Amino acid sequence: MTAQEFHLDIMPYNASEMPSRLLAEASRLSRQQVKQAMHKGAVWLTHAKHTRRLRRDKAPLKPGDQLHLYYNPEVLQQEPLTPQLIADEIRYSVWFKPAGMLSQGSKWSDHTTITRWAELHLQPQRNAFLVHRLDRAASGLILVAHGKAVTRQLTRLFELRQVEKHYRVRVHGRFPADSEAQRIDLPLDGKPAVSHAQRLTYDPALDQSLLDVRIETGRKHQIRRHLAALSFPVVGDRLHGNSGDTGDLKLCAHSLKFIPPGEDKPVSYMLADEASPS
Repeated sequence: MTAQEFHLDIMPYNASEMPSRLLAEASRLSRQQVKQAMHKGAVWLTHAKHTRRLRRDKAPLKPGDQLHLYYNPEVLQQEPLTPQLIADEIRYSVWFKPAGMLSQGSKWSDHTTITRWAELHLQPQRNAFLVHRLDRAASGLILVAHGKAVTRQLTRLFELRQVEKHYRVRVHGRFPADSEAQRIDLPLDGKPAVSHAQRLTYDPALDQSLLDVRIETGRKHQIRRHLAALSFPVVGDRLHGNSGDTGDLKLCAHSLKFIPPGEDKPVSYMLADEASPS
């Protein structure tokens, strides 16, 4: 079965039915298949112009609602990777996201995302909301919020550039060994984008440099695009760098520093040097 979408209007005559039964009839899938898709975030409910994921088969339906099933067997069969919990601060948590794990889901599912993992594995259980993103191919520290208010507050810190973010990045070539970080001020997609890169080590045998990179803005693929523009493409970056590269992307979010909402002292989270791209 290929990827398919099913959309069903809820009428007075079927509003008392279970969502899984209605979607099974509409899609010709089994109820068990529909329930599994529901658990993995592929079923949505539109009520009063608001659409959200539907995970409970016992959720009440009302005339005028709409059910949506986005069924993609290839996506639903994927197994989530295992992140590492760095700190549980109750209102938010800090995780090490492995390369290949998604930061956010899509209409097809969210079961392989860092937020869904946090919801299912943290104790006590809490809702999880994404604050910022890491590329799927990148690894490193990521914040997950556990309430709508703290999500807005933490997101605001990122918008105001009040979160100091450092990355460890391995690039092709001998990056200049300046005493201060090199400022890269290169707009991306018509928007300002600023990065600061400083060489930590150089491996002459591989002709590769390990950099510490701090970013002021968070544009899509900013570090990868900035370094590629300087002719120092990130190792493993087949999109913006060397198409012939093999192996994982050598880019890791290494540290975060910020003042949590409602507090007056900064907190910092940092990975061990062993987590730097090798």
